Amino acid sequence: MGIFDWKHWIVLLVVVVLVFGTKKLKNFGSDLGESIKGFRKAMNEEETKPAEQTPPPAQPVPPVQNTAQPQQGHTIEGQAHPVQEPQRKD
Repeated sequence: MGIFDWKHWIVLLVVVVLVFGTKKLKNFGSDLGESIKGFRKAMNEEETKPAEQTPPPAQPVPPVQNTAQPQQGHTIEGQAHPVQEPQRKD
């Protein structure tokens, strides 16, 4: 007795048929078969396809430096101003 008992599999099969119906299960089976065939075909085409030459990677372009002064209250990373702590009166 366990999950591999044939009685459990029969009950599970009956529940699946009742929930999905035979038409949906038939369509699911044919769709799954077509998907597997398409996958195998694509894998075979990939193996027989000659290796294409890939162009060399492009050289990175250095970023353009912004010479304009930022507006008051707006800062850009690297141009942050230090925060001054308020003085306590004790």
